[in-house]
Amino acid sequence: MIRTLICALALGSSASVALACSGHSKQTQSCALGTYWDAETQTCAKIVNS
Repeated sequence: MIRTLICALALGSSASVALACSGHSKQTQSCALGTYWDAETQTCAKIVNS
């Protein structure tokens, strides 16, 4: 009984952590060479070297 309760709590807490982090999936996998991910505009932006 106690083992079942511990397993249920462990599975429930890991699922809630995964749901809380769902906002991080909005990033792209990669941007083209010479660009970077701009989180504010949610697009790839050109790298400007001064």
